[in-house]
Amino acid sequence: MRVFFNSRHDAHDGAGEMHHGRMVPCFENARRIPIIRDAVAHAVKAQLVDPTDHGMNPIRAIHDPEYLDFIENAWVEWTKAGKSGDAFPYVWPTAGFSGGHPEHISARLGQFAISSDTPITAGTWKAAYWGAQTVTSAADATWNDGIASFALTRPPGHHAHANRYGGYCFLNNSAIAAQHMITKGAKKVAILDIDYHHGNGTQDIFYERGDVLTISIHADPTHQFPFFMGYANETGRNDGAGANLNIPLAGGSDFGAWGQAFAKAMQKLVTWQPDALVIALGVDAHEAEPICDFKLQTDDFNRIGQMIGRLGLKTVFVMEGGYAHDVIGLNVAAVLSGYLDQAKR
Repeated sequence: MRVFFNSRHDAHDGAGEMHHGRMVPCFENARRIPIIRDAVAHAVKAQLVDPTDHGMNPIRAIHDPEYLDFIENAWVEWTKAGKSGDAFPYVWPTAGFSGGHPEHISARLGQFAISSDTPITAGTWKAAYWGAQTVTSAADATWNDGIASFALTRPPGHHAHANRYGGYCFLNNSAIAAQHMITKGAKKVAILDIDYHHGNGTQDIFYERGDVLTISIHADPTHQFPFFMGYANETGRNDGAGANLNIPLAGGSDFGAWGQAFAKAMQKLVTWQPDALVIALGVDAHEAEPICDFKLQTDDFNRIGQMIGRLGLKTVFVMEGGYAHDVIGLNVAAVLSGYLDQAKR
């Protein structure tokens, strides 16, 4: 399988994150990607491909100009203000604030952040920019020849809104991949998010559009991040009415419950008949994951890959979450192996 690889991912490597009120080492860190790369190379004979620089247009097709300017320059603003260490927000414009246009970097971080868990570092923009190029290159190749591609990159993307970052995400890679295939000529594209957490940014970006179906199987947001989005009654609005499907699951769910949710997602996909499919490939539903509580096994991820392969769609896999170093590579490789085994039949 072609693996488009963001070799610049490690430019973003935070020293810590604010996790439920205390500073801890970053769960989303640069050590994740070499583990996945090596496991995939062994399991599916991966061919590593350097991404092509497609410039800013694919990114601008998803993200607001003011937000992009902020993310690109936040570290410079942070250091000019005399700050040291990773940049985190200090205050948020919550209900009751009158608004205004603050210039202080601490306020601007809060203006664009949805959570306190996502450090901005000296190399964040570089890593995120090349992540976007990685997924654009993967989507471009798959749309052109129909052969599946895997975009192996970080930071992840599915929590990034058009004008917000958080949940370790800055640019919404899955959304960028889907939009690129629309730009190339696809009439309808589907995004299937199998990460443990809801893809709130992806949902928000396409919520009023009818050309991109967004499906997310995830932990019940009543008890899990992102808390304020991801409920079953969120089905799309205006042109996007009926084009968003959330399937929240209770904590502790095993593959029995997860598989039933996946069957529901497959039924929606078959009915919708997209021209191409983007898989937001989070593997943090595994039982060993440190910040999640589903109970999937590595063999279950192989079954997931097989079910995706049966759809027979042009498919782009985009790396999202997964933080258990002992199993993350095995689980990603299991999905891709299952997909390839089925796709060959």
